[in-house]
Amino acid sequence: MRGGYRPWVGTAGALAIVVGLVVGSPHTAVAVTPAPVLGPVDMAGAASPARTVGGRVGAASALTFTNRTTADGLGSNPVSGVYVVGSTVYAATDGGLSMSTNGGTSFTNDDSTSGLGSNFVNGLYATDDTVYAATTGGLSISTDDSTFINYTTANGLGSNFVWGVYATDDTVYAATALGLSISTDDSTFINRTTTSGLGDFRVYGVYATDDTVYAATNGGLSISTDDSTFINRTTANGLGANAVTLVYATDDTVYAATTGGLSISTDDSTFINRTTTSGLGDNRVYGVYAVGSTVYAATDGGLSVSTDGGASFTNYTTADGLGDNAVLGVFAVGGTVYVATYGGLSISGAPQPGPVPVFPPSAPRDVVGVPGDREVGLSWTAPESSGSFPVTHYQAVVSPGGQTCLVSTPALTCTISGLRNGTAYTATVRALNGAGWGPDAAA
Repeated sequence: MRGGYRPWVGTAGALAIVVGLVVGSPHTAVAVTPAPVLGPVDMAGAASPARTVGGRVGAASALTFTNRTTADGLGSNPVSGVYVVGSTVYAATDGGLSMSTNGGTSFTNDDSTSGLGSNFVNGLYATDDTVYAATTGGLSISTDDSTFINYTTANGLGSNFVWGVYATDDTVYAATALGLSISTDDSTFINRTTTSGLGDFRVYGVYATDDTVYAATNGGLSISTDDSTFINRTTANGLGANAVTLVYATDDTVYAATTGGLSISTDDSTFINRTTTSGLGDNRVYGVYAVGSTVYAATDGGLSVSTDGGASFTNYTTADGLGDNAVLGVFAVGGTVYVATYGGLSISGAPQPGPVPVFPPSAPRDVVGVPGDREVGLSWTAPESSGSFPVTHYQAVVSPGGQTCLVSTPALTCTISGLRNGTAYTATVRALNGAGWGPDAAA
């Protein structure tokens, strides 16, 4: 967390023409082609959805959370940001910067007595050897997780009220209430404002890649490739709102958290905006993080998670263990999701891709029945689709009576005996694979 603004198969029955076969009478064999079937049919003949191995169809595994509060050592229950480096979990709280070295089970808290500019920590960023705390009283920096040096307007910050912070190998960016302040020595800052092209002097969050810096402002997402001049993107470029609360970027995608949705761009220029219609918990998005195709959005109505790159979301709330539905920040690493909420720091395992649906074969084709003396000979051709696995068996059944024959592939014929001459029978054939029986074809 760098900082940020607070406050499934269509079902159709197998419709087949059934021709009564009068055993012992001279009948011409009739070939019957079943109607198309959109979904597999279960053994009882009712349309059924896709079968899966080990879980839900095409869904992500559900998330459940354990919530940490002041009882676990947090400086306050409202947590505005979270960041993880190695085994250390950092939480920005209203009562200080809280740190855990045991995966978030328990915390120790640093406050103004340790040199923080204020106990109110709006955001944070950390590297292997340095932690940066964005406070309401300055930007506080520590190299030992214990004592902090605080930097203020006296050092060139645009404002002592720092919303967010980010650092690269050689540059520190502080999002302040009066501009984006930039330092190359962790000590003195140059402040950029609207005169440099920022969308607004109020900067809520900042993120940087090797060659680009993104500033989340109250008037748009401002982008610079030289740390000096900015191009501003707004609703005219597809942002959900001009008030951008936070920003995150990968090698090829930029995610802008706005008060009107989560806006996503792959060219730093035009955005597609996702809202509650895409499954977000709320259109007010306060934070965002992404790992591969999994996107986490911190919303005012829960943590919204997408496993398809941000096209659709599943929302998690207090019913899933979150400390509060107001989610202010999120971070994910090593199979764990850390969620900064207004009611504590909520921790869970990361969602994994759901099971892949598997399908039985389609119905056998060109079923032919040839009546005989107290028997019927049946033949067919293989199904158009074998489904997810090779076909292993075919079963034919006659009704009334229920007599059957079962053959293994590659056989495509069988004979059912023990029938009554002069009786009309209906015969059906179905195919089996590793996912189950497919639908019946009739003759």
